[in-house]
Amino acid sequence: MSEPEGRGAAWTEERVLRRGKAAPEGAPTAERAGTMSEPEGRGAAPSGQALRIVLAEDAAIMRDGLTQTLTRRGHEVVAAVGDAPALLRAVAAHEPDVAIVDVRMPPTHTDEGLQAAKVIRREHPQVGVLVFSQYIEAQSAADLLAGAPAGVGYLLKDRVADVSDFIDAITRVARGGTVLDPEVVRQLLSASRRSDDLAALTGREREVLGLIAQGRSNTAIAEQLVITGGVVEKHIASIFAKLGLPPSDTDNRRVIAAIKYLES
Repeated sequence: MSEPEGRGAAWTEERVLRRGKAAPEGAPTAERAGTMSEPEGRGAAPSGQALRIVLAEDAAIMRDGLTQTLTRRGHEVVAAVGDAPALLRAVAAHEPDVAIVDVRMPPTHTDEGLQAAKVIRREHPQVGVLVFSQYIEAQSAADLLAGAPAGVGYLLKDRVADVSDFIDAITRVARGGTVLDPEVVRQLLSASRRSDDLAALTGREREVLGLIAQGRSNTAIAEQLVITGGVVEKHIASIFAKLGLPPSDTDNRRVIAAIKYLES
């Protein structure tokens, strides 16, 4: 494998990786570990900020490559395992900052990783979970995000082209942020239904909320809809009010609003 930003952080502050070609739901994307490039000097763990990581990946070469990459960046891989039961045991034993989890692992190679991720979020809520896979399992991913979106990420292997971005995503998830590949968001939206929770929103507010769910910043939303930043802010304030999300120093309202949209 060649190596080529806490809890409550705003959705748009989470780095969303936008690389490569989208994959259809349930279909494998071509795994290209060798396409990851690493600009020298970027992404190394600052002093005192090294993460303790449990890695679950059934492909031995990928598992070893990720372990080496994370270690070179100053992080500690406390366990590297190849199946879901071993993942759950390792998390219980080590209580890491974050678990990096593949989706399809032995014995059935379906969604064992995502099912284990949900168990981790339920039994060890302080542990961040980053799903890193070739596959998108929309229903299981929606269930995982609906439970508690803070400290959860879902990235596609062949769309991560820069190791520093990958390390940055791991750090954000470990600190309670949410990191989603845009293709994951798109498939969650495609699989979702619109409910009465969003009935009070205007058409324009739905457009804004949909873009929030894609991880767009206020500036990017303004550019997409050809409106001013002030108008975007007014729409977002109205969305929060209609969804019953009062101002708070701790709740990540953009994430919660986006999850309501994805769940609906």
